[in-house]
Amino acid sequence: MKMTILPLGTCWCAHGVVTPGHRHDEKFSIPVSSYLVELDDGSLLLVDTGMSRDHIGDPDLTWGGTDFARMLTPVMQPEDDIAHQLAVLGVEPAQIDYVINTHLHFDHAGNNFQFTDATFFAQRDHYEHARTDARFPNQYWNLPGLRYELLDGGGEILPGVEIVPTPGHAPGHQSVLLHLDRDGDLVICGDAIYLQDNRELDNWEAMADPAQARESARRLAELEAGGARLLYGHDPAQVALFPRAPHRYR
Repeated sequence: MKMTILPLGTCWCAHGVVTPGHRHDEKFSIPVSSYLVELDDGSLLLVDTGMSRDHIGDPDLTWGGTDFARMLTPVMQPEDDIAHQLAVLGVEPAQIDYVINTHLHFDHAGNNFQFTDATFFAQRDHYEHARTDARFPNQYWNLPGLRYELLDGGGEILPGVEIVPTPGHAPGHQSVLLHLDRDGDLVICGDAIYLQDNRELDNWEAMADPAQARESARRLAELEAGGARLLYGHDPAQVALFPRAPHRYR
């Protein structure tokens, strides 16, 4: 099994979005990512699909006119389109067999519409919640022709690919544990942990359920103590620590 981190643009983001009360109004640039996993049987999996490519021409597409737009602005160039990043690796969207959405926020499920041939995995309670919550814009993922397989908890869903329930950021949030032969276990945290500051400050106040988020982070820390490496949702420092495409983790 191999895994490649796809860079899909950034967001100009106020610290208050991820660590309320800590440098609250100061802004910084956070990465948005997807993860291409090549399974041993040749099938292809994506974990999250990033922000819709339509933000390239219209950064205010999703949140323009709302209070949230003052706190977060997508920044995308043509090369940040997930279809472009896959093409660089010789992959077309139609070749993707599976997509795991850690959750259905606009920056993690924004390109679901491009993968009409894939089977999508999401937690059942999260999917049902997101259908009626405006914070999960349905126009990117709740679409005719997309096939969702709804999960009820964790466990292995594909060879070497394990779901880890990590609610707190949102109801039914899930992280993904990859068991790689050479590079060891990697955990794609999604937004269960935005960045290292959340852990160092013990600051989970940006999450829908801070107590639940703290408990999920503790569970991920146990995996880390067992030798797994954690890939946070939006930590700019990790861009330097974990090489991105075309590097493959094996």
